[in-house]
Amino acid sequence: MLKILIAEDDLASRKLLQKFLSRFGDCDVAIDGIEALDAFLSAHDEKEPYELVCLDIMMPKLDGVKVLKAIRDIENQKKVSEKDRAKIIMTTAINDQQTVLECYELGSEAYAWKPINLEKFREVLQNLNIVELS
Repeated sequence: MLKILIAEDDLASRKLLQKFLSRFGDCDVAIDGIEALDAFLSAHDEKEPYELVCLDIMMPKLDGVKVLKAIRDIENQKKVSEKDRAKIIMTTAINDQQTVLECYELGSEAYAWKPINLEKFREVLQNLNIVELS
């Protein structure tokens, strides 16, 4: 079972992702960027890091791009190997090429556009070898 963090301030999107992803593992949720970073750090401190992180780009307190950068910085500081790093999927309603490129450069593995299409989201998970689906 995966350990999953869903960082999403929109209730409907959060519930949808949580319901969909709960079949693959334990889902924790955060409603803003600070909460997401706190959860990520706590999981590392407890030696049970998240394997999958879904990050909304537009969140209060700290946006998803800053959280993504902070997560990768934390993993680098803790010398987490490439294969053990969390897989990060950015979720957003913004169709902005610059932001997409920035997220990939900062270490995001994938992008999911809102409203979230679960069939496409499933394909993303399969392509990242996060889940095996029949």
